[in-house]
Amino acid sequence: MKPETAALRDLCEQVLAENWREGIRADGYRFGYTSPSPRHYPWQWYWDSCFAAIARRDLDPAKSRRELESLLASATPDGFIGHTIFWDLPLRGARRLIYNVTESRPTMTASIQPPLLAWAWSLAVGDPALEPRIARHLDWFEHHRDLDGDGLIWIVQPDESGLDASPQFDPVWRWRCHDLPGFLQLVHHNRRLRYDLRAVADSGWPVMCELVTNVLYSLSRTAAGRPSLTPALLERCYDERTGLFRPLVRPAIRTHIPVTWTALAPLALPDLPEPIGRRLVEEHLLDPSRFWLPAGVPSVAADETSFRADDRGRFVRHRYWRGPAWINTAWLVWLGLTRLGYESQADELAGRIVTTVERAGLREYFDPFDGAGMGQRHFAWSTLVLELLRDPASGR
Repeated sequence: MKPETAALRDLCEQVLAENWREGIRADGYRFGYTSPSPRHYPWQWYWDSCFAAIARRDLDPAKSRRELESLLASATPDGFIGHTIFWDLPLRGARRLIYNVTESRPTMTASIQPPLLAWAWSLAVGDPALEPRIARHLDWFEHHRDLDGDGLIWIVQPDESGLDASPQFDPVWRWRCHDLPGFLQLVHHNRRLRYDLRAVADSGWPVMCELVTNVLYSLSRTAAGRPSLTPALLERCYDERTGLFRPLVRPAIRTHIPVTWTALAPLALPDLPEPIGRRLVEEHLLDPSRFWLPAGVPSVAADETSFRADDRGRFVRHRYWRGPAWINTAWLVWLGLTRLGYESQADELAGRIVTTVERAGLREYFDPFDGAGMGQRHFAWSTLVLELLRDPASGR
């Protein structure tokens, strides 16, 4: 192992160890999970835990399994697992107003995050088809979030995608978007309807078939031996004219939806047809005026008006999904580059991310121009940088 690689591995191992939390539930269950960051995110977040388990799989496989087992242990009998599990740290204060809960003493939120548990299990633990609780979890999505019977699932508000303040939601939820004054109204509306997709859709409020949510769900389905959603995504979300994927919205809107990295997320699908994957890479990802920026893949195409940079190209540090680079997004895109044989570009992207982390540390997100660290420090899922050092030919 190269000295610089060893140092990066040590840093990741240290952050994962510092962020590890464990305890005993009232019924005696011993849970364990990785806090996304020590100060700001104390609980277990669904997709953060899945990413942490993947990043930890070579460092401490037992804890990877325990992390995912703890998610499964929080599930309701029908397989639902919430966006955030509170364990032994009750939800208090102002967060009770904006968190997606429906009970006075909730054990977890009533909303979802992108369902990648089965895929994470396949990478870090083993065959998810052998775990009945994972089957129930996937069944829950089929029964409760598939609006049209084609397998694709829908979200009822932006934060269910994990991409809370992404500008792709601006023309959909408008002034009720995350971090805007009407978000509290959106939470209370959906809380009253208990985050039931069909009830929200019937009420006339927006619902969205969001791309990252469905890409990760498809990866989980295929990992568990279920049919891929790639054909449905191609039929309903792929725009042949632009060569990009677009979300579905109901009620339908005519307003332009900003192009974000989510349009490239299907690159992570192993069965994405090669010609479509090559269009995504060559026409969009590798465009230095849009996504191929010096310090990583921005969360919004740089030529969009919602990309928060000034006229001299300096990144404006606010609204965290409106331009910054995230390591989980780079990894998902990197998977597509390696699968399609863009080895030099995959190595270049990995090198940019490694250099960024070496300079700024494991931050929550990064300036896509100069790599300056932003958001929370010691951020757990940024340890996915280790995945970018993995030999794609090595298998799992």
